[in-house]
Amino acid sequence: MIELMKERRKYSRYINRLPVQYKNMKALSGPLSGALTKDISEGGLRFVGNEFLSLANRMVLTIALPAPSRAVKVICKVAWIRKVPMGDQFEIGSQFLTMSDEDEGELKGYIDRLNSVKEDKPADEAEIQQE
Repeated sequence: MIELMKERRKYSRYINRLPVQYKNMKALSGPLSGALTKDISEGGLRFVGNEFLSLANRMVLTIALPAPSRAVKVICKVAWIRKVPMGDQFEIGSQFLTMSDEDEGELKGYIDRLNSVKEDKPADEAEIQQE
């Protein structure tokens, strides 16, 4: 008998490419790293980075939302990480931990626009590991 996997995500993810900059909170004096998101939700995002980050590692992440929104800054943690096949990059799932009320409103407004326009479809749950 085949059992269906129950979706455990709290928020729907949307396939979306946005520029992000992130910095390991253990090395705040170091340089920023840049990446593009693969998908985003109100609870986190997935991106491809050039460096390994340990699980539960805390990061400062700046997401460049398109106009009329603005960039938002969040503190997040690495929820999961996997090596990209045939490359030196890593796919990183991050979970948002804290952000200002204003940034949370900007992010929610952007996600609501994605949902209402339906230009970006919800990401395939089988493709994404759980937060």
